[in-house]
Amino acid sequence: MKKREYLWRYVALAVLMIGFAVAFVIRLVNIDVTGQGYVEDASRSDLRRRTEKITALRGEIYDRNGKELVVNKYHYDVYLEAGALSSSNGTRNATILKALSDAAECGEGDAFTPPASPFLEIPNMSGTEINYEYSSEYMNTVYGRRLEKLLLSITGEDELPEAKEASELLKKRYGLTDSDGDALYSEENGATLFLVRTDMEVKNFSAAEPYLILKNIDMRLVTRLGEDALRGVTVRTGIERVYKYPGYASHILGRTGKIQAAKADYYKELGYPADAVVGLSGAEEAFEEYLRGIDGEKTIIEDAYGNVIDEYVSKEPVAGSNVRLTIDIDVQKAAEDALKTNIELIVQRAEGRDEDESQVGEDANAGALTLVKVKTGEVIASASYPTYDLVTFDEDYATLREDENSPLFNRALEGTYAPGSTFKPGVAAAALEEGIITPTTEFECAGVYDKYKETGFNPACWIWNMYRGRHGFLAVTEAIQVSCNCFFYETGLRLTIKNMNKYCRGYGLGLPTGIELAEKTGVLAGPEYREEHGLEPWTDGQTITAAIGQSDNLFTPLQISVYISTLINSGVRYKAHFLHEVRSFYTDEVVKSVTTEVLDDSITLSDTVRTTVLGAMKDVIDNGTSAVVFAGYPIVVGGKTGTAQVKKTESDNAVFTAFAPFDDPDVVATCVIEHGASGSLAGYAVKDTFTEYFNLDVPKTVVEKNEEDR
Repeated sequence: MKKREYLWRYVALAVLMIGFAVAFVIRLVNIDVTGQGYVEDASRSDLRRRTEKITALRGEIYDRNGKELVVNKYHYDVYLEAGALSSSNGTRNATILKALSDAAECGEGDAFTPPASPFLEIPNMSGTEINYEYSSEYMNTVYGRRLEKLLLSITGEDELPEAKEASELLKKRYGLTDSDGDALYSEENGATLFLVRTDMEVKNFSAAEPYLILKNIDMRLVTRLGEDALRGVTVRTGIERVYKYPGYASHILGRTGKIQAAKADYYKELGYPADAVVGLSGAEEAFEEYLRGIDGEKTIIEDAYGNVIDEYVSKEPVAGSNVRLTIDIDVQKAAEDALKTNIELIVQRAEGRDEDESQVGEDANAGALTLVKVKTGEVIASASYPTYDLVTFDEDYATLREDENSPLFNRALEGTYAPGSTFKPGVAAAALEEGIITPTTEFECAGVYDKYKETGFNPACWIWNMYRGRHGFLAVTEAIQVSCNCFFYETGLRLTIKNMNKYCRGYGLGLPTGIELAEKTGVLAGPEYREEHGLEPWTDGQTITAAIGQSDNLFTPLQISVYISTLINSGVRYKAHFLHEVRSFYTDEVVKSVTTEVLDDSITLSDTVRTTVLGAMKDVIDNGTSAVVFAGYPIVVGGKTGTAQVKKTESDNAVFTAFAPFDDPDVVATCVIEHGASGSLAGYAVKDTFTEYFNLDVPKTVVEKNEEDR
């Protein structure tokens, strides 16, 4: 009986033990596989839950043919996360030093860039006397102003404390000295911690603003940091822009960077986080809505000791879309090279001239060129000189900003210039369409236009000013070919400024072109402009001056290209644009395709008017002021030169516009060279750009170098 009683006891005990074992195994599997049980238990104690940003991919930029212009390069960056980093000074400092020590041991010392110091000398940890003094360069920045605000809040005073006192306050605040003011760290470590901790604070280190401490590290350091599992230290995948054609298309492509203070509210309303990277200029800014990716989030759950017990993607990142521009990068390169060469050619041509001669281009130093599709408004090339390199922009910025030739200024879209005689075809078309003149109407050029001689106002033709010559009687075709001022003085006076400007507005002169990048609208001369700006009242004398592209007229190179395109299109003006297509980042499917858009068709030019004006522009190239530039060129071109006065002490601006091929115009190019002396001299850049666009086997313009320059 006793044996049976003991047996049942053993069985009961065995069942109980087996039950405990099964429960333990189930519990272990639950924790090991799902982590749920542990999370539930942890939530009942001291669970920490934080999120980390997953940076979304920004869309890339291509040319019209799919050639890469701006692409992403991926790297690893190390951040300090406020949500996980200990608030204890000692632990926080130890974590920072350990991360930097790991970087040094892995040969990644260059990944850490010591922040700027608020003082001329880095505070001394040993207590040795040094000449403490604020750095005015630092204190005049936004970070300096934030530091000043911090110091005033610490002292409770209205005036900034002396530099030495400020240094001691900050060292104590960051736990770098003890209660007696003695250093707790070595000279090197203390100085490093001082700079980093100060930089963290002025950069608003918080859960919303993690602090970048190591940049562009390699996998060896990534692994090392992962092994050390430093609490509050996170490795993120970083993205930087790579420019495939350094130094080219810089004004078009633009830059990215952190949101600037002036636009903080704008981007906040759009839902951007404060630390977002956005387009700051050019296409990067203009097409931000397409290029922008939407960041994701990773949720991390930690216990009280900082051990990660669970992590998961709580919000998937969404990549931005790729943008294809209308530009052809090969033509863009050719245009930029041609513009630079053309300016050098003008300067070289001016060398050796007699000192008593008028300015002939020795001061030529800048310019712009645009190439636009006639029937669509697509911009194939847009060059501005001098230019800059986006790759080295940050390190070159101070020099670029101080350069008197303003390389950061986009002259193609924002430079406004008197059009000179390139304005005459538009005036001729208006007068012909209004019936003021016919193709056979003749006016006399006697060298000087004497209609206002009694008032002392005697405007002259260029041929009189240069040679004391005269053109005699001539009709509109010849007047355009030889660019006779007197003919257009009379034509403009009869046309009236009201009718002249009705057509000019139809051409888009003085109006936005529709281009997506920042542009100037220029000035269309007339009574309205004078009244708006409180200038002297408009007179007939102003009308005849405006008729030859002077007076108050100022237009961008792009506007002039659009104006000539409108003439070719019989009065239909198309919107100029850089956006060609938007495509999916991953599938390359077309998300948005830009179609041709008519901005204005309020004026109409008859076939007779169009034929007469364009034929005259062909004569300019064949037998007129630009014949030498295009001599022997394999395709027929139409164009017009313009020479616009600036100051008596400076060479005139050179303006040249042309279209090709003549029988079925495809593109219009306009080149402006500041102080280029003569409109025809700006034709070389246009010719070389045409040569690349039409893939012609024609030698490009070269500048002969002196032996000492080679």
